[in-house]
Amino acid sequence: MQKTIFITGASSGLGKATAKLFQQAGWNVIATMRNPENETELTGIENIRLLKLDVTDAAQIKETVAKAIAISNIDVVFNNAGYGLMGAFETLSDEKILRQIDTNLLGVLRVTQAFIPHFKAQKSGLFISTTSIGGFMGFPLNSMYHATKFALEGWSESMSFELKKFGIAIKTVAPGGIATDFAGRSLDLNRASDYQDIEDKLFEQMGLMMQNASTAEQIAQVVYEAATDNKDQVRYLAGEDAHALYERRLQIGKEAFRQEIAKQFEA
Repeated sequence: MQKTIFITGASSGLGKATAKLFQQAGWNVIATMRNPENETELTGIENIRLLKLDVTDAAQIKETVAKAIAISNIDVVFNNAGYGLMGAFETLSDEKILRQIDTNLLGVLRVTQAFIPHFKAQKSGLFISTTSIGGFMGFPLNSMYHATKFALEGWSESMSFELKKFGIAIKTVAPGGIATDFAGRSLDLNRASDYQDIEDKLFEQMGLMMQNASTAEQIAQVVYEAATDNKDQVRYLAGEDAHALYERRLQIGKEAFRQEIAKQFEA
């Protein structure tokens, strides 16, 4: 029987690559995005259905989830919509802080909550959320992004216990750098002159990181693995850079690793 995946944030990058990969693997795909009328690449591909969804709109989530369930039983929900807010915490407006939390964290929680009754009724289902290596360790000027990704990691682990009795699983895919437009379209940069020295070093480090970044297609393969391996496993690191950072941190310990990162940003 053909399976169906529901994807948020499918207009570009990892979301779009995942939609195409699952379609090629014989799945039905419900790809959601804020402006499906602007999508050209996924339109018309067999077994891909586009739906409108802004994950910060609670009412629209309920409507879109109902539409998706009417189209097909959903087997996997891939919570992928998100963006990075970068800047010194001191300078961030309340509006920017709330938007980051609303999109990256509350959007995932709302979509998941909307699908739980459907998964309970069919006694099966899987939630996968895009987190980040930034859900395990922190870097300068990304405090709110880290706050949302650390939160998703802890929330997912807790949810794994309460969903298991219903035959429902939950997993996270934590990439390092992805060679997409994340540093452009998916980044909200808040500059501040007091922190310019750290900003400059951060962009230098980001440049080095992007040299070792994975493609969206490579990360999509990890999403597919998580969706199909039937393992009782919550976390999936994705990308050689993420694995290298995580292993280094395990090797030398959390505080020694933090000191290593700190040295990279000293004047």
